[in-house]
Amino acid sequence: MNLFIKNISQLLTVASQGRRCKIGREMRDLGILHNAGVLCVDGKIEWVGLMKEWRRKLSDDFPELDAQNMVVLPGFVDSHTHMMFAGNRAHEFALRSEGATYQEIASQGGGILSTVKDVRAASKKELKRNTIRYLNDMLEHGTTCVEIKSGYGLSLDAEIKMLEGINELRDEEVMTIVPTFIGAHAIPLEFTTDKSAYTRMVIEEMIPYVGKKRLATFCDVFCERGYFELDEAEQILREGTKWGMAPKIHADELTPLGGAELAARVGAVSADHLEHVCEAGIAALRDSGVVATLLPGVSFFLNHGYAPARTLIDMGAPVAIASDFNPGSCMSFSMPMMMTIACTQMKMTPEEAISAATLNAAAALNMSTTLGSIELGKSADLVIADIRDYRLLVYHFGTNHIWRTVKNGTILEV
Repeated sequence: MNLFIKNISQLLTVASQGRRCKIGREMRDLGILHNAGVLCVDGKIEWVGLMKEWRRKLSDDFPELDAQNMVVLPGFVDSHTHMMFAGNRAHEFALRSEGATYQEIASQGGGILSTVKDVRAASKKELKRNTIRYLNDMLEHGTTCVEIKSGYGLSLDAEIKMLEGINELRDEEVMTIVPTFIGAHAIPLEFTTDKSAYTRMVIEEMIPYVGKKRLATFCDVFCERGYFELDEAEQILREGTKWGMAPKIHADELTPLGGAELAARVGAVSADHLEHVCEAGIAALRDSGVVATLLPGVSFFLNHGYAPARTLIDMGAPVAIASDFNPGSCMSFSMPMMMTIACTQMKMTPEEAISAATLNAAAALNMSTTLGSIELGKSADLVIADIRDYRLLVYHFGTNHIWRTVKNGTILEV
């Protein structure tokens, strides 16, 4: 809970000066201090500054960590994952390598519905055990806060099983975990010929139960042709809001359907994916302050087009980056890897990518008042990278540069 990190060669504070997130050119300002220190007391940040300004004397038993020749930055916030699942879809990856598309595989019973079958068959204990392994690996790679969605149950019992497991992990594990309900992730096989009946089940049975039990912070929906159309998605999100779940939305991933505009209309916290967002959708996100959460690993893994990050940033929309870690469309949780892809394929700068993976990602979870930057009073969630220049974190890809992860002022041993 207490820790003094001293002699930091580069300290990236990503300071927000009280603002919820960074937009436009602000995303390039990382608030870098050289030869700096951070004091963590009772899990919070109590002092940030240059070592030449340090005047306090700590007791002999106060833990210190020397970060000379290292980079310190806020812990990564992964604001969009489907990381509670069973089984894997390696066979689908092999099919795609031979030319099959994601949609073709899904139409043959693969995709989301393949994982649904495995999750329904798994016990809550098994789902938790699988997820814990990934949580520990994430911590080693610098992620200190993660959102976990349901959506692989697609029945009341299976969705509740997932959400109960996610909430138990939130109470048991050191990682900050944010639960999201997305019963409207796909149409289960038993409702293939009656999608409206499943939509009613989500609205009339699932959402009230999840709301009463307070099992989710957010309500999400996959708004796409063949899944949940705009009117259905709006009904679901507005019902979720009635039951205390803030709206999120999978928007404009496969087609320019208008999901971004819907996100603005319902006051969503974030609109995610956005590979096919139009200029009107970008303007709606900008004007409403809805965070545009981009998922570069998905486009890379599926060989799809990328979201227009450059246009989103230049037009002034808040932009975050997340992994979308899941067994079908992005089997990776490495936030540094997501940042590398964002730079090489989406024309973001390293500075923009870091802001998007920290402060702005926290804003995509309504948590940027406590997470996402190294500022007084915020949670002491930090990562220490064994590099001398922060740009190496993104430039030297495919390896883990994180030397230590600090959660609430405690150095983790994972």
